[in-house]
Formats: sequence, C-alpha cells, structure tokens
Amino acid sequence: MSTDARDTISVFDLAKALPAMALDAPGMLRNARGMLVGPKDKASIGLYFQKVAHRRPDRVFLRFEGRSYTYRAANGEVNRYAAVLSARGVSRGEVVGVLMTNRPETLFTVLAVLKLGATVGLLNYNQRDQVLAHSIGLLGSVLNVVGEECAEALESLPEPAANVLPAEELAESARTAPDSDPAMCERVRAGERAFLIFTSGTTGLPKASVMTHQRWTKSMSGLGGLGVRLRADDALYCCLPLYHNNALTVALSAVLAGEATYVLSRKFSASGFWDEIARERATAFIYIGELCRYLINQPVRPAEKGNRVRLAVGNGLRPELWDEFRRRFGISRVVEFYGSSEAPLAFVNAFGVDRTAGLCPLPYAVVEYDDETGRARRGRDGKLRRVRSGGVGLLLAKVNNRQPFDGYTDEKASESKLVRDGFKKGDCWFDTGDLVRDQHFWHIAFVDRLGDTFRWKGENVATTEVEGALGLDESVDQAVVYGVDIPGTDGKAGMAAITLTEDASFDGKALATTAYQRLPVYAVPLFVRVVAELEQTSTFKSRKVELRKQGYAPDADGQLYVLSGPGEGYIPAYAGYADDVAAGRAPRQQGNV
Repeated sequence: MSTDARDTISVFDLAKALPAMALDAPGMLRNARGMLVGPKDKASIGLYFQKVAHRRPDRVFLRFEGRSYTYRAANGEVNRYAAVLSARGVSRGEVVGVLMTNRPETLFTVLAVLKLGATVGLLNYNQRDQVLAHSIGLLGSVLNVVGEECAEALESLPEPAANVLPAEELAESARTAPDSDPAMCERVRAGERAFLIFTSGTTGLPKASVMTHQRWTKSMSGLGGLGVRLRADDALYCCLPLYHNNALTVALSAVLAGEATYVLSRKFSASGFWDEIARERATAFIYIGELCRYLINQPVRPAEKGNRVRLAVGNGLRPELWDEFRRRFGISRVVEFYGSSEAPLAFVNAFGVDRTAGLCPLPYAVVEYDDETGRARRGRDGKLRRVRSGGVGLLLAKVNNRQPFDGYTDEKASESKLVRDGFKKGDCWFDTGDLVRDQHFWHIAFVDRLGDTFRWKGENVATTEVEGALGLDESVDQAVVYGVDIPGTDGKAGMAAITLTEDASFDGKALATTAYQRLPVYAVPLFVRVVAELEQTSTFKSRKVELRKQGYAPDADGQLYVLSGPGEGYIPAYAGYADDVAAGRAPRQQGNV
C-alpha cells in the first residue's frame, strides 16, 4: 500500500524546528510535568480548569457567537451547574449522560460533572433508535442531561429514556445556585474516569471507551503543551462536535495548557468558516482531514486573506493537500497528530515537519499484518514481525503500568483489542486497527484503517451497524458493507453488496429512506450493488476483501446503484459519480461534516 507521505524523516527535518521550539520553551517546561502524573495523584480536568480560572480570572476563556466568558465567569457558571447536579444526586464515581449540541451550556455541563468527581458519558446526537438506546444503556447513568435541540433523537428511542434532566431546566436552576468551587474537585485522582466516549471500534455497535483524567492530563502536557503550544493571546477555534475527543480532549487541553481562549462554533460551515474565524479573532483551529479538503474546494473568500491563524491542529490532513493548505491559508505550522479514544498513546507533529503525523516517545511497534483478517501476522516462531523503516504495517501500542489501556465498559471488547505474547512471553500490545508508515525517528504517517470499520467524514463507521440498518428493509435478504476508496477524498466511502428477498425488486428510494432513518448521515452507503448471492468463507464470514478490491467497478453479474440524496435515493450508477463525490456535488443534501 502506498502513501504520498515521505518514506522517512531526517535529522535535518527535526533541526529546522528548534528555533520555534526555543521560543516556546518556558511553556513546554511548565507543561512537561503533567507527563509524570500518576493514577493516585490528585489531578483532574476540573481542577486544571479551576486553577487557570483562579490564576487568570479576567482572561477570556470562551467565545461563542458573539458571547464571551472570562475564566472567572465560566468557573462561576460551572460551579452553579455543579451545585444543581449535586442536588439531583450526582456524586463521585457516578455517570451523567450528556446529549447536547455545541454551545457554552454543553461545556459548562461537562466541566460541572467533572468537578463533582463524576464521569461524563458523551452521547452522539446523530445516533437514533436502537443505536442510541444501546449507547445510553452502556452508560448506566444516574442522570441524562438532554438539550431541547436533541428532542428528535430522544423521541426515536424504542422506550423513553429514564432520569432525563432538560438542559434548559439545569441552566435555569443554576441561575440562583451558589458559585463556590465544589470541595470534591480537589479530591479527584488522576486514575478516575473522566469521559466515556463512544467509538465504533472495529466491529459491532458503538463501544464506550474510557478516558481517565490521567490520560487527558498526558494529552494536555504532551499534545497540548509540547506539541500545539498555544500562547496566552491565542484563540483556538473548534467547529467539531463536543462528543469528539478532538474537541473535548485535544482542543480543551491545548487551551488550558496555554491558558488561552476556546472559540466554540455550533457546527462546521465550509462557506462561513473564515468569516467566523475573522469575527471571533481566532489564531488557531482544530480540524479533521475532510474539513481541510472542503475548505480548499471552496472559492477564494475575502475573509481567508489576511487571517490571523498561525497554526492548525488535527488529524487526517492528506499529504497531497498539505502544501496547498498551508500556502493558500497562510498557516505557519500544521500540528498533525495521530490518536484515538482508546489507544494508550498518541503521536504529535511537535517539530512541524511536513506530511507526518509526528512522533511518540512511548513504546510502540509497526508490524506485518494479515490482509484477510486485519490482525497482526505471526511468524513460524509465533512472534510478531516489525516492518522496516519506511515500510507500512499495523500499529501496536505497548500496554504496561505506565502506559495503561483504559479499555471499554465491556471487558470482552477490551480484551479483543489486545495482542499478548507478541515479541516475548508476557508482553501485551494494543491493536489500533490502523495501518501506518514507519518514517524513522519515532515518526509515523497514517495510511489506512483495517478491520470492519472504515473512516468517512471524520467518523468511524461500523459495518455491522450499517448492515443491520439495511437489513430492516423488507426487500433486503442479506447485506455486506465495506469501505471503498474514492480518489480525491479522505477516508473510505460506504458501499453495500445486497441480495434481495424472493420475488422482490430493488427500490432505491425506499432503501435510502430506511438508511437515513436508522443511521447518521455519514454512515449511509454511497454505493449499493445488487447481486444474486454473497460468497462466504468456510466459517460463514462474508468475503469482504474481494468486495473491497472490486469496489464500484462495473460488474456484469450485478446491478450498481449510487446515492443521489434523501429525495431520489439510490439511482442507477453513472460515469463521473465518484468525481461528483470528490467535488462535493454528490450526494445532494448530504449535510456538513
């Protein structure tokens, strides 16, 4: 498998960054201490926020659609929220579900829960029906704070959710609550759970991955303090959803590490992006790769010229876009990183080298893999094999006491992600499910995603979830879903091979309606191939490898359809559809990232 990223990093590439890093040295040294925080230390997200609020009370912490909150004002608001939540039974160790879109009240709710020593369950507001019910069930929450903007998602549940507290009622009750810091905030230890963040993992329905205060602290120190290196006068713009680790771990931790300003946007708008950047005086922003492509595909806008942005941080910026992205928007430094909700390590482009996901000082391995199973391949001696420098392989992260895997709420799911006795008896490794290129000097470049999950629109799509949704259409007998490459796009687009029930005919509009009703927009397949039968292995697993290789190429044995949009549904495939997808012309009415 190939990539446009350079094969290796040289010592000269790293040396170029030294002058800029020297300028940021004081902040880097201050934040480096966080890398040493142990699980029993009294350290938490709420406490870090509280300390900055006391140290920089008059500095602006948050800006949103013309509104501004100083650190003092935000801390007082958070404390009032915490008082109300405490009165409603939220205490240390409990879980509070949060189903809200991007707005200040969402961030206040999250920080309030954390200050009480409780855990925030960040629900994806794109989920519906059984999938959302499954996610809520995994939380075991004592309370679920739900915004009125998420009423449709709540109403889609098969049974009414229990213990719901409307976000508007919480905000109203907080108006008259005390604003003193909760005593519990200083008692929370780093090893306690902070967030439950939903990830599709590699198979099945969404899993709730655990983010401890310790892992978040290491992100603040390593990624935020040593990599992003925001300064006091910086304002970081975020239009990614707050249920994403990018928004709540990477962006928030970088802001607190630099004692800077968090600029929150309601959602991403390709046409309005630079206008909002200018209006909110942002000097940095966080991205996912597809966002960058959308910006590049937009016509040149006056607001993008002379913008104040000096750096962008994120993951998924494709190598072929890197130079144009920096040149067109005048961005001095791109802080690309690699990480996931559950992985016990992260890479960050601290040196500002082009076309790399950066370096990681923690132990990891890039190993040979089995293309059929997506698992690490073992040699005749039963041991794993590392790829050579410049080679592509499966990324594994070492798991030990200093680099723990916090896992999921499901112990069986957690164990399935571990590779034991990899290089020697007793060692343990976390399987990221990702292919990367080893670039030398502890640097990697992301290449592809393995397993039954593919990434599209910056989201992981679990094929089994999509297969289950398509199977609800009465004309579908079997469905196999996989990701396919479309030149000029990031990630993989969804494709389904289906067989029809006896005497049924394909109804593209009806199938699309089922998909849109049951799935987030980004998970709706773009291609559907109707076939007479689906090949299976001897263990009754679908042969997805062959299907992926075939992609959306014409096939005399099947009928190929493409997604036009919610209105027309699936229509007969036509030449140039893939180009339309890459250019953002199809599917129509698909919505934002």
